[in-house]
Amino acid sequence: MLARQRDAYLAHVTVERGLSANTIAAYRRDLTRYCEFLESRGITNLARVTRDDIAEFAQSLGEPDDAGVTIAPASASRIVVSVRGFHRFAALEGWTAADTSASVRPRSIPKKLPHPISPAEVAAVLENAAVGEGPTPLRDKALLELLYASGGRISEVTGLDIDDLTLDPGREAVLLRGKGRKERVVPIGAFAAEALNAYLVRGRGALAAAAGRVDRAAAAAVFLNTRGGRLSRQSAWAILKAAAERAGVEDVSPHTLRHSFATHLLSGGADVRVVQELLGHANVTTTQIYTAVTQDTLREVYETSHPRAQ
Repeated sequence: MLARQRDAYLAHVTVERGLSANTIAAYRRDLTRYCEFLESRGITNLARVTRDDIAEFAQSLGEPDDAGVTIAPASASRIVVSVRGFHRFAALEGWTAADTSASVRPRSIPKKLPHPISPAEVAAVLENAAVGEGPTPLRDKALLELLYASGGRISEVTGLDIDDLTLDPGREAVLLRGKGRKERVVPIGAFAAEALNAYLVRGRGALAAAAGRVDRAAAAAVFLNTRGGRLSRQSAWAILKAAAERAGVEDVSPHTLRHSFATHLLSGGADVRVVQELLGHANVTTTQIYTAVTQDTLREVYETSHPRAQ
């Protein structure tokens, strides 16, 4: 019964919320873990679950397993959120008389400030994006320029199709699809537009032809790999990492250019709600984490420069 209820819920969130395959897989792992916990207690139906059962499951997530491994706080919090969604759905479907998870809260997690790199470091990474001749350096340059120019997630940028680009002079923009397939149009600057045009004219066709066959699934993709298929986010991350290493810039992650994009905009005086729209954040409080980065930077400059700072 629990497995059937779990699968019904997963089918619901897949259709109704348009979640990615990776997110659905994470939900499945979380809820399978929860169902196994309940079954170990002899519970085979959500209607028999009490608030204490859920609270004890949440508490168990903070304890080491048989191998001595403890789940990271962020992962434990995500699992509890998955369980709460499961029970909320069960109450709406009438499987349970009430939502027994309503008062169980996920563990609070200290917010980690993102670590952007400076504009000079961004410029160094972008200058080192293209090495050598041929279509792949043109692709790599366009990819990294676009990541920084749009503030897009790597998965959003690698998921772009040709029709998502507007490269008319003065109207350059990209259509990005974020979490839940929510769309947003983000303007891009001249550097990214120039790099994209160079890649589309002199690079993309060569990559498509090099495959020697038509990859119909990637026929519309902007960024292609050397086999003519859509470039994966893992490959895009490898391109960024290689460029950062050549530039001598450390602490670069898949989100580094996105964090830097937001922080540099705010440092330049952009309104936080504008940055929220550009990043595709549903809630402005998510964006406001970047304002702390800017304040820290200003404080550091003040303390090292002002004669009466100490």
